[in-house]
Amino acid sequence: MKVGYGRTSTLEQQAGLDAQTRDLKTAGCEKIFSEQVSAVGKRPQLEAALDFIREGDSLICTRLDRLARSTQHLLEIAERVKAKGADLCILNLGDTSTATGRLMFTVIGAIACFERELMLERQREGIAKAKAEGKYKGRKPTARARAAEIATLKADGVRPVDIARRLGIGRASVYRILDMPLAS
Repeated sequence: MKVGYGRTSTLEQQAGLDAQTRDLKTAGCEKIFSEQVSAVGKRPQLEAALDFIREGDSLICTRLDRLARSTQHLLEIAERVKAKGADLCILNLGDTSTATGRLMFTVIGAIACFERELMLERQREGIAKAKAEGKYKGRKPTARARAAEIATLKADGVRPVDIARRLGIGRASVYRILDMPLAS
């Protein structure tokens, strides 16, 4: 069985997830696991896909950066797939079950990890420079802009946890705006 896995980092990347789903279906995937979460957080759908595959199956992903967050993580995933007797296929790399395929897979994974680390390094340097010049203010506070809404909902008897869910903001932000201690 061909099992697909797709991921984007944010909800705003719906078109990217749709494209991955389309490509996975075109590749013949009968079951597709997909999620919109950061690569560094918990990824329940990746775990579900890895649990789901069986001997003789193929886990298919469109690109390496959609699957793993680092070369080490990539190799761990590849080992888990192999231990189940399944194959791992990255659509833009081709067959990774041969010796040459595994070599390409590892080298390209290492290059992707290197690229990401360089990008983060440049980003940190740019932020430090902008801060030094007084141009960097950080991310716009989204919850504070909704303080009136939060206060109204609280006055209407809505619990802080429900306010956070309803407005799509963090629970801690709601408590901070209400100037209340964070409930456990």
